[in-house]
Amino acid sequence: MLGKSLPSVCLVTGVEPLLIEESCDLIRARARKDGYADREVHFLERGFDWDALLADAKSLSLFSARRLIELRLKGAPDVTSAKALAELAAQPPVDTVLLVSGELEPRQQQAAWAKEFERRGLVVVGVPVERAQLPQWIRGRLASRGAKVTAEAAELLADRTEGNLLAAQQEIERIVLLRPGEELDAQAVAELVADNARYDVFELSAAAMAGNAPRALRILAGLKGEGVAPPFIIWALVNDLRGVSQVMHEVAQRRSLDDALRSANVWSNRRANVQAGVRRLDPARIESLLVHAARADRVAKGGQRGDEWVEIEGLVARIAGVPLAA
Repeated sequence: MLGKSLPSVCLVTGVEPLLIEESCDLIRARARKDGYADREVHFLERGFDWDALLADAKSLSLFSARRLIELRLKGAPDVTSAKALAELAAQPPVDTVLLVSGELEPRQQQAAWAKEFERRGLVVVGVPVERAQLPQWIRGRLASRGAKVTAEAAELLADRTEGNLLAAQQEIERIVLLRPGEELDAQAVAELVADNARYDVFELSAAAMAGNAPRALRILAGLKGEGVAPPFIIWALVNDLRGVSQVMHEVAQRRSLDDALRSANVWSNRRANVQAGVRRLDPARIESLLVHAARADRVAKGGQRGDEWVEIEGLVARIAGVPLAA
C-alpha cells in the first residue's frame, strides 16, 4: 500500500470500520517511522472551524516538527468541508501528512474532493468481505496469529459475524487469547462463543433497542469487565441507530418495512434490533442519540474530556427509554 515515501495526503474510506482503522494504523506507523512526530486529531462535524485549521496548516516555523494531521469524517462532508478538503489536497501543508478517514458509501467516494485526493496522493478503500469469502478471511487471520480452526468452525464464525468484520475480529482475538496454538473444531468454537454470548455488543444493542434497560446495563457492565474497547461498543450502537433512521426514512416514502430494511442494507442479524428501534423511537430522538454517541466517541478517543463509560452508560440508558438529559 505504501511506497518508498509517504504521500502528503491520504484518504482511507469504505464501509468496513475495521479495515479503515487498520489501514490508518499502517499510515500512522509509517508516519512515525518517517519522523512525523507530532499528531493532531480533528473530528469533522457540523460547525467545524475550517478557517482555523487552514490557517494553522499553512503556518510555518523553522522549529516546527513534522506532523500528522488526522481528519475523521462523520458521514459525507458538506459543501464547505468538501471545498476545504479539496483545497488541502491540492496544496498540502509543508512537512505535514494529512490523513482523512471515515465511512463513505461507494457513491460518496466519487465526490470531487475525494477524486482530488486520488490525483494528489493515496486513496485506500476497504473492500467489504463478502459472505462467501468470510470463512477463508477468518482462517487467514487466525493463521497469521498462530491459531487454526477447521473449515466447519470457520463457517460457524462466519454465520455469527456476517456483515460485521469488527465482530469477526473480536472472535479471532478471543480464540488467539484463550486457545493459542491449537486447531479448534466447530464444537470447540461454539463453546467459546457460548461462554461469552452474555456479554455480546449485539445483545447490548438488542436489549437497548427493545427498551430493556436493566438487561442492557447489565450487559454493558459485563463488556466493561471483559475489557471490550469503548469505540467498538459505540460503533455497534451507532450502527443500529443509523439503521433505524434509514429505515424510518424509507418507510416515510411509503415503502414496506421489508423493502425498507433491504434498501437500508440491514443484515439479517441486525433486523430484530432495527425493527425494535423503529417501533420505539422517532427521528428527533434518534438525532439526539446520535449527537450523544458522537460525544461519547470523542471522549473515548481522547478528543474531549470526560469518562467514556459514563457517556456510554447514559447513551444505552437513553436508547432503552430511561429519561436522562441529552
